[in-house]
Amino acid sequence: MMYQIAVCDDNNTDVAFITALVSQWGEESGYVIKLDSFSSAEGFLFCYEEKKEYDILLLDIEMGRKNGIALARQIRQENDRIQIVFVTGFPDFALEGYEVAALHYLMKPVDQEKLYQVLDRAVKNLDKTERTLLFVTDGEKLGILAREIFMVEAFAHSVEITTKAGSFRTSMSISEAEEYLGEGFVRCHRSYIVGLSHVRRIMRNAVILDNGMEVPLSRSNYQAVNQAFIEHYRKEEYNEDI
Repeated sequence: MMYQIAVCDDNNTDVAFITALVSQWGEESGYVIKLDSFSSAEGFLFCYEEKKEYDILLLDIEMGRKNGIALARQIRQENDRIQIVFVTGFPDFALEGYEVAALHYLMKPVDQEKLYQVLDRAVKNLDKTERTLLFVTDGEKLGILAREIFMVEAFAHSVEITTKAGSFRTSMSISEAEEYLGEGFVRCHRSYIVGLSHVRRIMRNAVILDNGMEVPLSRSNYQAVNQAFIEHYRKEEYNEDI
């Protein structure tokens, strides 16, 4: 599973220490981590306008012109999914933290065990929420719920994404799409990806989706698709029992 994590702190020493711990947590937990760091709220927002798919934000409170609380309030106006963790040397912001649904406060210097525990909680929360994926098509940004994507098909310089609402094209390779979609999707052919929640039948040379579509399945991908399908539904059954 891949998680995109941002660290926003105007202290370079703290940033280096926290990002090292986050990377170590990812390696030990078996996650793929894409990690970005920012020295100001303004710097984060500039990037966030183009890249709103962050899963976790480790956020300092006392920073320059725009503090962490103000940044969190702005993010929460449109994003309830991102897990916000305040990392601060000041313990007097608990009330404001409740207002922006902060997951936790971590006091500096950050304790490795406590950080790991908070990141584990963040991942569990993310697994329970619906993912919205952001695509650019015809110069416009389009947010699509991951569960609404049936399949992805590769073309020369783009991919076509088929959803419950219809199809659209976006400029990325099939490999880039596979990495971006992450858990819940599987590559069944060099030119096709399918959403596992929509798979109803796996044949020797095709995957049948619940909308009736028949997607090519290559011999080399057959075992991987079967295994991914089994693991997906085992996880679905487990989550229903919780």
